[in-house]
Amino acid sequence: MSSTTERSLVLIKPDGLRRGLAGEILARFERKGLVIEALEMRVMDAALADQHYAEHVAKAFYPPLKEFMTSGPLLALVLSGDDVIEVIRAMIGSTDGRKAAAGTIRGDFSLSNRENLVHASDSPASAERELALWFPKI
Repeated sequence: MSSTTERSLVLIKPDGLRRGLAGEILARFERKGLVIEALEMRVMDAALADQHYAEHVAKAFYPPLKEFMTSGPLLALVLSGDDVIEVIRAMIGSTDGRKAAAGTIRGDFSLSNRENLVHASDSPASAERELALWFPKI
């Protein structure tokens, strides 16, 4: 089976920065062999939140998610590597940090479904859409 070099968007969410975990999270990606192609500290504004989470805007859980994601700075990064989307998703663990496996980023550091430290693209199509929103020049 051949591997494919891909790109993915990763966001280290405001709770990751507030808790001082950005270095640990970045180090895990680097130790895995993934390449950081771009990295930017930003604050997600309301318009970007609505674009980024477009499929969730009408859902009941979205307003508190939007409030959280716009609550402070985050790190946006472009990671690349062989099958990077699948690799990152395995590294970060399931969405709910209370249920994520030990050894994953969420399993080791999160006790929340919303404040779960990291967002990562879940498919090549979402990576393409999200990267265009966050890093339009790449």
